[in-house]
This record gives sequence, structure tokens and C-alpha cells, in this order.
Amino acid sequence: MNLILFEVDEVGKALSRWDDRTAHLLKVLRKQAGDTFDAGILGGGLGTGKIESVRLDGSVVYSLDLKDDPPARVPVRMGVGFPRPIQLRRLLRDLSNMGLLAIDLLGTDLGEKSYRDTKLLSDGGARAALIEGAVQARDTRLPVLRSYPDIAAWLAERPWEKGPGRIALAPLLVAADNVLPEGSFANLAPTRRSMVLAVGSERGWTNHERDLLESAGFTRLSLGSRALRTETACVAAATLAMEKIGELG
Repeated sequence: MNLILFEVDEVGKALSRWDDRTAHLLKVLRKQAGDTFDAGILGGGLGTGKIESVRLDGSVVYSLDLKDDPPARVPVRMGVGFPRPIQLRRLLRDLSNMGLLAIDLLGTDLGEKSYRDTKLLSDGGARAALIEGAVQARDTRLPVLRSYPDIAAWLAERPWEKGPGRIALAPLLVAADNVLPEGSFANLAPTRRSMVLAVGSERGWTNHERDLLESAGFTRLSLGSRALRTETACVAAATLAMEKIGELG
């Protein structure tokens, strides 16, 4: 836990003895009254916190001094076929950790239909995973997270053009495809444009989905000859995209 992150409505309220952040401050970091720690407000500023006192009931009274802005978002939006719920938690954490602008979960022709019924999207698990990734990266902002029943609905809405997670300038549209690629990520020329990435389920795209992606302006590029886990393909594609648009320099 590189950052103690607070919800807006928590500010000014003591941390309970049973809060994971209290345990991390007192037991892992071994902080005491008068000590400072790295802190931030979800969606807001970064800075330091100070432990004012530790009450007899074990709760922590703190103050915040937040003067710094969070890091800029990476202008990459990813649409990904619903993975297994246990993979989804890790994927959301890792893509949040990388600072992506938005994540769209997509039903796909070859994806397991039951994965779309995951409770992570309704019980707070998905948001918790996004927060975990942000905390690790010392960030206070989270990717916009949405879900769509299928590729057609995503392409019809084109969320990168409007609403939360909108990309201001026309982005480069790329679909990862190791089966029937039109080229390779390795040969993609560096660009200053932002990027929208589409990554299918582990069983890949159908020809119907390829036609939809092509009609919407996506170029299919290979990540190599191996069949990759969804989470591996997403992190690899996001890293290559960040390198191509100059976010790793």
C-alpha cells in the first residue's frame, strides 16, 4: 500500500481500528502519533497525512495536507472480452495501476456467457480492484469502467467519442488479433495520437466480429504467435500502446 487513499466523505473522520489502512499504518509502517504518511483523496489531490493521535479504542485521528496533482491519465482506452471473474479482478487492478483512461468490458461471440454475470460489477469488488491498482501507482483517479453486451453495442456507442473517458482527438483504433492479423504491433509507427485497444476473449475473435471491427475503423495487429491469457494480452497490448504513443519516455 504505497498510498493511504481516502474517500471524499471520509475526510475528517477517524480511521477505525478495524480498517485495513489503520493496520497498514500502525503494524506494517509502524507509524505513531506525530508521524507522516503519503496520502490522497479519491479523485482529488496528493500529499501527506499526519497521525494526530491514536485513541484508546485503536482508531486513528489524522490530518491531511494535499497540494499535489495526481499523475496524468494515459490516453488509452481498452475494450476487453469478459474474462473469468478471478482474472477480471487482477486485470482491473493492473490496468488501473498502469493509468489507463477507461476500461470497457465486452461480451464476445466466443467468450463464456456466464462471465458477464460476475458480481464484481455490483458488489464493489471491481471498484476495490481499481482502487488497489491506483494506490500501488500513487494515483488518486480511477479508469472509467463500463460494460457492454457485445462488440456491436460497443462499436455503435463509440464511448471514446463522448461522455466519461472521452478522448479529445481522433484516436488510433487497434484490435489485438494473433490469428488473422493485418500487421504487427512491432511494426506500428510511433504516433502522438491516443489509442483505443480491443482485446478479445482467450478464444479470440470470430470472423463476424472482425468484420465489425474493420467496419468501425480498427486495424488488427498481432501480439505474436502464442495464445495468451486475457490478462497477459491486455497488459502486453497496453504496454506496447503506451510505448508507441510516447507514454514510456
